[in-house]
This record gives sequence, structure tokens and C-alpha cells, in this order.
Amino acid sequence: MSKIACILLAAGASSRMKNQVKQLLPWRGATLLEHAIATAVASKVNDVFVILGANFEKIYAQLTLEKYQIIENKDWEQGIGSSIAKAIMEITKLPESYDAVLIALADQPLIDTAYYDEMISIFNKGDTDVITTSYLNKKGVPAIFRKTYFKDLRLLHNDIGAKQIIANASVETINSNGKEADIDTWEDYQRLLNK
Repeated sequence: MSKIACILLAAGASSRMKNQVKQLLPWRGATLLEHAIATAVASKVNDVFVILGANFEKIYAQLTLEKYQIIENKDWEQGIGSSIAKAIMEITKLPESYDAVLIALADQPLIDTAYYDEMISIFNKGDTDVITTSYLNKKGVPAIFRKTYFKDLRLLHNDIGAKQIIANASVETINSNGKEADIDTWEDYQRLLNK
């Protein structure tokens, strides 16, 4: 069985959310961030690392996060790539050695533990180095990257995340059947609340 770390990306500023801190929005008895953490923790990943950036103090003050592994990305304004790079840098400093990382977003609340476990099960068959989620016309996160890609992930710095790595890799893609929907706007949030 592969040892897999989950990198849960939650560093963005929610600029299209009508001055709301997206990570703190209510979601089914918790907040979006708490729900995302609980979903990841309940899965077959070995460890969960939460990447925060914008509104770090506000989020940390309102939620009980001490028992989780929090990484602060002070360069969050550079985009999602910088958060992935920061996470990989911190994880590779640890005494634990991971075979892969599962990169996930805190604003995809329909993604469930069963989906993460399906990805991990496929990855553990050992046939491919990258597992991605299919969107309408692209591939994206949640995605699993074998450690051979850690160096490439550590060099990311812009707002397109790991798209270039995915485009150049041999990947296996899974259909999440709509679970990949993310919350970018207040309208997205209202729509998903009613699902």
C-alpha cells in the first residue's frame, strides 16, 4: 500500500464571494473547510496537510485547527501553484517519506471519502503515476501524483496549478459524476447547498 499525503488547498482569497471568507461558509453542520478536512481525514490517505493563506488569522481564530497539520502559504497571492509548491517543500522536509500526494480543493464539497478512496485504490494498482478527475473538457483535481513528480510540483508558482504537469504526463482519469463542482461565486454556493 502506498503512503499518501493529502494536500488540501484552502489558501485563496475568495475574491468573487461578496466579501465572504469562503472557507468559513456554513456547510451541512460545519464550515466548508471543516467539511473538506473531515472528508479527507476519513479517507485512506495517511496524513492531511491543510494549506492556508488569505485570511489565515481569521480562519485560525474561528476554527479549531490545532490538531491538524496546517501549512501557511504567505505567497498565496501568486496563485494555486505557489500553494502546491509550498506544501511539497514542507512535506519533503519531514522524516516521513510519502509515495504520492493527493491534491484536493477545500471548495469542492460534493467530493466525498468514497471518491478519494476510489482514486487511491486505482493508484495502488501501480499502473500509472498520475490519477486525475475528469471535467467537461479537461483533467484536474482531485489528483494523485507519484513522488517522481514532487520536484515538478515544487517548482510551480503561478495560478494554473498542476495543469501543465497533467498535460505532459501519462494519466488515468476518473469521472466523479459531477462531484468535482467547485464554489467560485455566491451563486455556486447557493446552487450546491441545494444539491
